[in-house]
Amino acid sequence: MKKETYQNYINGRWVKPKSGAMIENRNPADKRDLVGLFPASQGEDVEAGVSAAIEAYPKWKATPAPKRAEILYKLAQILLDRKEQYSSDMTREMGKVLKEARGDVQEAIDMTFYTAGEGRRLQGYTTPSELPNKFAMCVRQPVGICSLITPWNFPMAIPSWKMMPALICGNTLVIKPAEDTPLSTINLVKAAEEAGVPAGVINIVMGTGEAAGAPLTTHPGVRLVSFTGSTDTGRIVAENSARTDKICSLEMGGKNVIIVMDDGDLDLAAEGATWGAFGTSGQRCTASSRVVVHKKVYKKFVEKLTERARSLKIGNGLDKKVEMGPVINEAALRKILHYVEIGKQMDGATLHLGGNRLTRGNYSHGFFIEPTIFTDVEPGMRIAQEEIFGPVISIIPCRDLDDAIRIGNDVKYGLSSSIFTQDVNRAFKAMEQMHTGIFYVNSSTIGAEVHLPFGGTKGTGNGHREGAMVSSLDIFSEWKSIYVDYSGRLQKAQIDEFKIAK
Repeated sequence: MKKETYQNYINGRWVKPKSGAMIENRNPADKRDLVGLFPASQGEDVEAGVSAAIEAYPKWKATPAPKRAEILYKLAQILLDRKEQYSSDMTREMGKVLKEARGDVQEAIDMTFYTAGEGRRLQGYTTPSELPNKFAMCVRQPVGICSLITPWNFPMAIPSWKMMPALICGNTLVIKPAEDTPLSTINLVKAAEEAGVPAGVINIVMGTGEAAGAPLTTHPGVRLVSFTGSTDTGRIVAENSARTDKICSLEMGGKNVIIVMDDGDLDLAAEGATWGAFGTSGQRCTASSRVVVHKKVYKKFVEKLTERARSLKIGNGLDKKVEMGPVINEAALRKILHYVEIGKQMDGATLHLGGNRLTRGNYSHGFFIEPTIFTDVEPGMRIAQEEIFGPVISIIPCRDLDDAIRIGNDVKYGLSSSIFTQDVNRAFKAMEQMHTGIFYVNSSTIGAEVHLPFGGTKGTGNGHREGAMVSSLDIFSEWKSIYVDYSGRLQKAQIDEFKIAK
């Protein structure tokens, strides 16, 4: 069988990496299935991509924003028309079940349509001057050349969160997708090419983080770096960016919590925890990796969650009956199993369900692990503090709401949290006191929508938010304040004294 070979996209052309080296991309549900060979790019490929973006920047910046928006509308429609194809490609290369892959593609569609609408706004504002015969206003302008470094778990949605606002603001860009899932980003870029994005405006350079990602954080021609990934890697990105005074936007890890009160709907809470912990095989920054449960309903909740988790059908995500697919690769599987051992041996928690790699039959060809539940977990245990990024959930008892909020906040991350309760007072208290960027009432910790800000506090990021136009535009545009003095003389703000006529 012929191996499908893919190329970088630089200055409107699909080109081989300079070294000729390639990386195999295999289906994590079936290692026998070779998705394709993808470029193992290095610094010289990054240089070519950035150079193309620099060359294309003046014309794209000069293109009126409503015209840029027209291209994005076309792009959104192409994504919509090819949703099934792109979803199948995503499941094959990433492993998430088909309905979740459709959701990933739909998020890219939503983001593209939504951002296109901003082409006729990109609003600044006018404001009164403190001096007479003087007009004051501010407008947005593009930042310049953007490096976008994206993860493997949402291989079309997250690139769209970064790419679309960057484009509508008038920036040009180089994107480096994760080496585990480049095909979905290629599909996005091909759709953009077909929609009419000019050559050099979007460039894609594939490869490892060390060889292709790092040069994108240090290149002197790059003005902005937008990164989504682990907290440890994010710190390196921030350090590299700071050396040349780049704008740096980081969206990193999470250790998210569901609070279940004694008056909560336990069936709904168990369903929410199942979806939050085991959806995408737990490989989300917003995954519900902790559940803090009131001691009065602890045992009953554990029973309901166990019953639901035990019933999950695990397998190849292209099977419509499957509810949970594999994890992304062997290294991820080993990390998760290592944390299972930490939970059992070092932390002393109770392994209530799962914790094993699945190896029989077709499972032997993929990276499958059982849905895993730990009970009798103490808040300070490593499995309750560190991001595992797999289908592992820790259930922690609490005395009351104050205790639950304390436990929920006592981690280094602050991305997402939720509460299940029928008491509006409890809901609002938790809403106010949980130190997270996202909060849900009677729902899981996952399910963000593109028109609200996405991001977190503490170790989750550096204060920026993606999604929601004001938030994302503030990353990909810069403010310019403009003063127009039509007094006919030199006026000196804060020095000239304006006297009110009597």
